[in-house]
Amino acid sequence: MQQLADNFWTFRGDFKVADVINLGTHMSLVRMANGRYLLLDSYELDDGERDALLSLTNGGRAIEAVLNVHPFHTLHCAAIHALLPDARLFGTCRHHRKAPDLPWEAEFIEDTATRDAFAEDLAFSVPEGVDFVCDDDSVHVASVLVRHRESGIVHVDDTINVLAAPGFLGKLLPQSKLKFHPQLSKALQKRPGAADDYARWARGLAEDWAGTPVVCAAHSSIRKLPRDGWRTEVLKALAAVETTLSKHRSEHG
Repeated sequence: MQQLADNFWTFRGDFKVADVINLGTHMSLVRMANGRYLLLDSYELDDGERDALLSLTNGGRAIEAVLNVHPFHTLHCAAIHALLPDARLFGTCRHHRKAPDLPWEAEFIEDTATRDAFAEDLAFSVPEGVDFVCDDDSVHVASVLVRHRESGIVHVDDTINVLAAPGFLGKLLPQSKLKFHPQLSKALQKRPGAADDYARWARGLAEDWAGTPVVCAAHSSIRKLPRDGWRTEVLKALAAVETTLSKHRSEHG
């Protein structure tokens, strides 16, 4: 449990493929203006981090809600609900389908009306021009991006990546700049204008969230940005996928 700002904490966890390759995962904790807390995503904590979370939040009773913002991050939702049974549990449409026995709030977190309830403390963004849940379960391009208004810190799963070397090499080798998901071509909606919608969304994100000091990325690391780094790196990330967008325009208009 690492505190990144007065009212923002991050948890970095393990997610291993074949019990060998650790892709990593994460969860964030936000203290709202009213003094209560929100969890962003779910992760089954070890004993030390669980104790730290409960100590900070009055045994978990001060946690208002858990907001699961990536449709394909579902493995730890039951564990977090068991730890925090009184917190309201929000998820995407896919969370409801994959874990129907959990007491989900009826509203999906990708819906604007649901997110408006937390708008005093959090800003949200959902990519345009792509399928939020793709038929191919390996394509995890879209998610609900979250920005803590007070600190400016962004919590993001998969939609934006920070590439970092695994293990101890990550401490020696530099991180990458911000990158859009490499499977963007598979997620773009097969219709005219989808590529332009995605590009317009990305440019708007670069401007609207300019000044972001830190990005918490799910499967890699925490990236501390230089001044105006968010705007610069998001626009460069968009330029890096222009070939993909141009190909889509040629095929679909």
